[in-house]
Amino acid sequence: MKNEKRVNLIINIVSIVIPVVVALLFQVKLPNVEPLTFLPPIYASINALTAVLLIFALRAIKSGNKNLHQRLINLCMLASLLFLVMYIAYHITSSPTTFEGSQAIKYVYYFVLISHILLSIIIVPLVLKTYSKAYLNDFVAHRKLAKITFPIWLYVAVSGVIVYLMISPYYV
Repeated sequence: MKNEKRVNLIINIVSIVIPVVVALLFQVKLPNVEPLTFLPPIYASINALTAVLLIFALRAIKSGNKNLHQRLINLCMLASLLFLVMYIAYHITSSPTTFEGSQAIKYVYYFVLISHILLSIIIVPLVLKTYSKAYLNDFVAHRKLAKITFPIWLYVAVSGVIVYLMISPYYV
């Protein structure tokens, strides 16, 4: 119980710090640094890889392969962390890109983008909480949370790729 309280405190802190730091870093532009324009296709690919790994992780656990499931989820966590680092690095070195598609497509783009952003904030505590339940050997709670976490995490990963594909023609 004491471990769970400590883990929950860490999850709460990380879940607040990440979106706040990302929002603050959006205000920062590193002077005299070449824009890291090569990063968006890489971090979009990492999102795609995360989506594939999540599906394989689900298949692994459904077939009873807990070890493979755990390794795949660990890779998803690592991929998500790499995505976050690259995403921040790109945005602190580059100017924002404006979507210049037609008005009809613009509505679709902004719907996907806004839902992606909002759910990417929500997914942080969900992933950490779900992961911690397995770490603490509370597999009943882990399974219950995973049924909520999985589709949201998958949506965030896939919608990140869609956002990239929609905005990529307008990168400078």
